[in-house]
Amino acid sequence: MGKGRLSWDEYAVGWARLHGGFDPRKAGPLVRGWLRVSYVIGSGLARVGIAPAAVTFGGLVLCVSVPLLADRPALAAVFVLLAAMADSVDGATAVVSGRATRLGYLYDSVADRLGEAAWLVAFWLVGAPGTLVVAAGGLSWLHEYIRARVTAAGMRDIGVVTVGERPTRVSVAFVGLLLAGAVELVQTDLPAGTITVVTAVWVLLALVGILQLLAAFHRALR
Repeated sequence: MGKGRLSWDEYAVGWARLHGGFDPRKAGPLVRGWLRVSYVIGSGLARVGIAPAAVTFGGLVLCVSVPLLADRPALAAVFVLLAAMADSVDGATAVVSGRATRLGYLYDSVADRLGEAAWLVAFWLVGAPGTLVVAAGGLSWLHEYIRARVTAAGMRDIGVVTVGERPTRVSVAFVGLLLAGAVELVQTDLPAGTITVVTAVWVLLALVGILQLLAAFHRALR
């Protein structure tokens, strides 16, 4: 088929090839629906000639805007959601247009880590303790580092989908800032407590995710 005209099934095969063999057609309804929306948007962008790198850069700009909106947490949450969609759409655009490359995958991963750091800076500005914010960022980075090293060691498939994956981090960032914004409307001195609890949840999920990764990879590689 022509550029931007892959069917959903063809796209799913290409997407799985870039994500450890995980078939998006077998994902849960929420994830599958999200990926289908990304596929539709990515197909449209591919047809008009938008480069995947441009979408990646746009998503990074949205992420960097999040801490700049820390005084309006609810609006910052909207930017997190838009950035997450851009992160999904850039990959869809690459697959549909036949422009998926290892270099693009690298840049996308770097943009993801920078974006998550920006979200955590917003958490800190809203009132989360710095040590908790650093722990959340460090554990999330370690989660991705472990998966990358195991891939380098020769493991071909995704191994396990943990509770600490990027979609979880997106959800925590979005919900956390949205809750902080909602609480701010009721009582101005409560957002800091709310965002602290949410950051602690981020840390807990990241830690459990790392343990899940280590257990799965230990079984697979021993």
